[in-house]
Amino acid sequence: MSTFDPFSTNADRSTPINTPTPIHGQIVLVEYDPVWPEMYEAEAAHVRAALGEKAIVLEHIGSTSVPGLIAKPCIDMLLGVTDSADEDAYVPALEQHGFVLRLRHPEWNEHRAFKSERINVNLHVWSADSPEVARHINFRDWLRTHDDDRQLYAETKRVLAAQDFETMSDYANAKDDVVRQIQARIDAAAVR
Repeated sequence: MSTFDPFSTNADRSTPINTPTPIHGQIVLVEYDPVWPEMYEAEAAHVRAALGEKAIVLEHIGSTSVPGLIAKPCIDMLLGVTDSADEDAYVPALEQHGFVLRLRHPEWNEHRAFKSERINVNLHVWSADSPEVARHINFRDWLRTHDDDRQLYAETKRVLAAQDFETMSDYANAKDDVVRQIQARIDAAAVR
């Protein structure tokens, strides 16, 4: 049985696309580290070098983008391109700059995900006009400015991290209920 290394890049090019990341145990969460934005910027520079103006949206998302929030030690990035289904327009360039395509989810607004060969990064790609782009940015911004929901999310993550999960997707899916609760408040605030 393999063990999950939370600091691993998990960027093995020989692993088939859409292979679940095995954990076989508990999730490792760490306290917020102020170096995370710098790590994001270093990886963002590689994305910009690869794609130039094709990188329409490029943002630091996920828990490492929210000061004060515990997180898995993995930098989540959001890349918006013209058409994420048109892999020929961006995948080869990203691969030449050290990113490895790991997930292809056409059913989720043509989502793609890459790992970096340098550090532990999840580079999420959608078309720039996908509702997922705004949703992820709004969720990040909400947690940055709403202590109660940031604490709720952190506590949920702590409780879940103490459980055993087979794959990283299982852990992510276990957070769905609290994410929906917070998203409902974000949506309600946007309507006002």
